[in-house]
Amino acid sequence: MPKKQNKVSSEDSRKVAEKDYEPSNYQEDTQFEKGMAVTHEQVSDGYKEGTIDRKVDPELED
Repeated sequence: MPKKQNKVSSEDSRKVAEKDYEPSNYQEDTQFEKGMAVTHEQVSDGYKEGTIDRKVDPELED
């Protein structure tokens, strides 16, 4: 039995690739916007915490 392939057009791919995080993503209902908000939060937290050994660049400290 052949597999069903979910093909996405290059136009659809381009539309998604061109999107950036927006603060309003926290209030949106789509899975994409919610995912952008969660990913932004994770990256922001990781950036603020520093490296795994908890070293932070002194220039970045408040």
